[in-house]
Amino acid sequence: MSRMLCRVLTSAGFTVKSFASAKEFLDSKGISDSTCLILDMNLPGMSGAELQWVLSCRGFDIPIIFISADADEAIQQRVLDCGALAFLDKPFNIDILLDKVRSIPIPTPS
Repeated sequence: MSRMLCRVLTSAGFTVKSFASAKEFLDSKGISDSTCLILDMNLPGMSGAELQWVLSCRGFDIPIIFISADADEAIQQRVLDCGALAFLDKPFNIDILLDKVRSIPIPTPS
């Protein structure tokens, strides 16, 4: 799924970086450069919802699009209430995902 998303987003003109886990992303130097995250709810070691909470606690306000094959409605509502841009159930329409990503304003350097 990750490789497919990277190919689709890259072919749509986006710069994409993939991480194997939430910890790998948190340990990276590119967090502050991230303009959008596409997160599965089921990540190794830490759930997508937990990563959303950690980022919020650290002061990062990165738009997040969640995807999942098995999240219940309560979890979906919780991540949306915490600021997620969208929650897409697998299998999802790739055009809807691309529309959500395109709707995110790209910050300009100050």
